[in-house]
Amino acid sequence: MGIDLPLIWFIIIVFSILMYVVMDGFDLGIGLLYPMVRETKDRDVMMNTVAPVWDGNETWLVMGGAGLFGAFPLAYSVILDALAVPLTIMLIGLIFRGVAFEFRFKATVSHRGFWDKSFIAGSFIATFAQGVVLGAFLNGFPVQGREWSGSVFDWITPFSLFCGLGLVVAYALLGASWLIIKTEGHLLQTMRKLARPLLLALLVVMAIVSIWTPLTHQSIADRWFTTPNLFFFLPVPVLVLLVSWALWRNAWLPDAHYAPFILTLVLVFLGFSGLGISIWPNLIPPDITFRAASAPPESQGFMLVGALFIIPLILVYTFWSYYVFRGKIDPNHGYH
Repeated sequence: MGIDLPLIWFIIIVFSILMYVVMDGFDLGIGLLYPMVRETKDRDVMMNTVAPVWDGNETWLVMGGAGLFGAFPLAYSVILDALAVPLTIMLIGLIFRGVAFEFRFKATVSHRGFWDKSFIAGSFIATFAQGVVLGAFLNGFPVQGREWSGSVFDWITPFSLFCGLGLVVAYALLGASWLIIKTEGHLLQTMRKLARPLLLALLVVMAIVSIWTPLTHQSIADRWFTTPNLFFFLPVPVLVLLVSWALWRNAWLPDAHYAPFILTLVLVFLGFSGLGISIWPNLIPPDITFRAASAPPESQGFMLVGALFIIPLILVYTFWSYYVFRGKIDPNHGYH
């Protein structure tokens, strides 16, 4: 029995995207929370919690994009053509945010407000664009032969725009729960106060998307409500409610610092699993599977050798950087 290279690469790309959503999600969320915090010293602390690690988080985005390009070239060409505009907008937002990271601490007091606004705008634009991309991906892409045959503005739909707003809420909750781990004093209490309304907003978003998706996509409804997918899907809403209840309680417990973040990650994972159940085994919705979109086995095998070398290095670097910069941030003395 040979190695199933298309399946291995599908798992690698899904893993890379999930790692990006988790790790870049909370630092984008910090930018989204900036308008809720006015004190310059508090904003310094918020940015310092991710300043040592934010650029490494985006490694997973590069890994996922490069893997898609080499292992599934048909999917890469179709998705990049169909979503060129929102993906470009996303990259512009990431550039604004990245420049703000580097320039804010070096700017004079009179210019710091500009970089704060750039950080906020870049975080919102990048997050909203990613949500739009997700919604457009669920809507699917018209393909004729091996080419995308849609319009350049097909991605602008009420569903995709709502997904953009939904991801803003999800990343803001990730950011708030991350700051519960990393901050102290009144900033910590501010994040605890924000966590509960953000959780409620996220639950509303998840409920609307869960109703809207099968009503407008018959193929997804068939996957959700037919066996064996039904048995995989049924535990998801139950687990979402249980995790949400635990997060609601832990958000205000004085000794709960890591629990809110971990529970938020579980919510993100459950949402991601619902997405997987909705599209499996398609890589180009609505009907082109990852096997049909895959590159020749020789190409995937050659790339796999490099991936098996580089992915452990990324994981070790990521673990080490978070370990070194563990602990809470003191406004006057840094990490402790």
